[in-house]
Amino acid sequence: MARIRNFEQVTSSSKIHPTEADAEWSVIGSGDARLLQVSTFGSDDRVSRPKVSQTIQFDRDSARVLKKAIEAAFPEL
Repeated sequence: MARIRNFEQVTSSSKIHPTEADAEWSVIGSGDARLLQVSTFGSDDRVSRPKVSQTIQFDRDSARVLKKAIEAAFPEL
């Protein structure tokens, strides 16, 4: 669980993950202290009841980079 301080594009040989999970997003704070928070939950195969497994927070600068990354990956949006 962390606030993103640096967000860079890299060349990756990653593959599509076979496991899916649910996620939630929210806006926390206000004004210049506002953050976008994205929380993911364990997969359906998780033994325990659903709970947050990862949370990342984006401030204005890292959200700007995220927006550009989404536009590059999905230009038709």
